[in-house]
Amino acid sequence: MVDSHCHLADEIFQPDLGDVVERAKTADVHAALVILAAGNAAEAAQARVLESIWPEVRVAIGVHPHQAHEHSTEPASSAQIVRDQMAATPSARAVGEIGLDYHYDYSPPSLQRDVFRAQLNLAGDLRRPVVIHTREADEDTVHILTQEGRGELRGVFHCFTGNRALAKAALDLGFYLSASGILTFPKSVDLRNTFQMVPLDRLLVETDSPFLAPVPHRGKRNEPARIGRVVEVLAGIHGVGVAEMIQRTTDNFHALFQP
Repeated sequence: MVDSHCHLADEIFQPDLGDVVERAKTADVHAALVILAAGNAAEAAQARVLESIWPEVRVAIGVHPHQAHEHSTEPASSAQIVRDQMAATPSARAVGEIGLDYHYDYSPPSLQRDVFRAQLNLAGDLRRPVVIHTREADEDTVHILTQEGRGELRGVFHCFTGNRALAKAALDLGFYLSASGILTFPKSVDLRNTFQMVPLDRLLVETDSPFLAPVPHRGKRNEPARIGRVVEVLAGIHGVGVAEMIQRTTDNFHALFQP
């Protein structure tokens, strides 16, 4: 299995990082994509430690919409920081997570959009996929991806919780959709129904660790070892065996991120 989105460079994992990796390996998780906040020296340092004990780890680097305000005077500077860090990080495979989040008021929406556009253009220049975060900003996210991507960008809508209309729009753009522990929550009936429409060759799975632990671990710190529960639920939704879903999502991860 592959955890296509986790935050193992977060300081919460620093005390027991080695144990977290060992539990992942024991659970047959053979690789992961770790998300790094661009310009965060502490996360970059922990990622290097992680790579030394789990060589199959790859990373994505980006300016999250919550941090867009850090580039208020020059939105294009966000892309330059990501470019420089990716050039110095051999394991970098994607630009992300990037996107729009109108739920919180950490950064003005207009600035979020400018920073988002700058990083999408960078991804196009580097020919790298993107990891998309979108919350309460579906229309703007799709509009900007359509404008800036020009049908050439590839990527994933991470931790997908949208409706069928957003799923169709993402699929029409050629993107993958990633299922997280939210899929296992009892009230996520609509989300499970939406994932039924996603073709097997467009599915990814993730933990978004340390967040969103699946049932029956909900409320606890999440980690890659728990990705198997998401796979099981997704397999049930599509009426296929767990082994097939593992193979499909693993193949999809390699096709997108070319690790």
